[in-house]
Amino acid sequence: MNDLSLAVWFHVMAGITWIGLLYYFNFVQVPGLGAAKADGTAAGITKHIAPRALLWFRWAAVVTWVTGAAALQKTVGIVEAFTFANQAASYIGIGAWLGTIMLFNVWVLIWPNQKKVLGLVQADDAEKAKAARIALLASRTNTALSIPMLMSMVAYGHAGFPL
Repeated sequence: MNDLSLAVWFHVMAGITWIGLLYYFNFVQVPGLGAAKADGTAAGITKHIAPRALLWFRWAAVVTWVTGAAALQKTVGIVEAFTFANQAASYIGIGAWLGTIMLFNVWVLIWPNQKKVLGLVQADDAEKAKAARIALLASRTNTALSIPMLMSMVAYGHAGFPL
């Protein structure tokens, strides 16, 4: 197995973890927390499940991005992908840009705000409510970006989309 194969393998595995957790948060945990708050069982989720899931989520994002950059460097080139230098680079470049935006959202918007919501960082109720809203919107944005990001990656591997 060569370096490119390893980078792609780790990129796919980390990406599955990252996007899987993204979908878990948006389609399972957020709605489930509403029901858990209603019956008084949310504390177990917010104390034990959410911090662990967020740990995997944010580091899977980093590993996905780093291994994606390594694979880009060995195929079309990082600069070529991010500047859409040619058709092949354009397909994967769109995915690289979307993945970069998503990584930014995880580390700059979601994680700092989730620390307030979960009580890992001191915040009053108003700050927690604002932090919850920001984290939710950034997470929903990532969910929306995940489909075109994945499609652009598939397009690169399959010689683009037929027009």
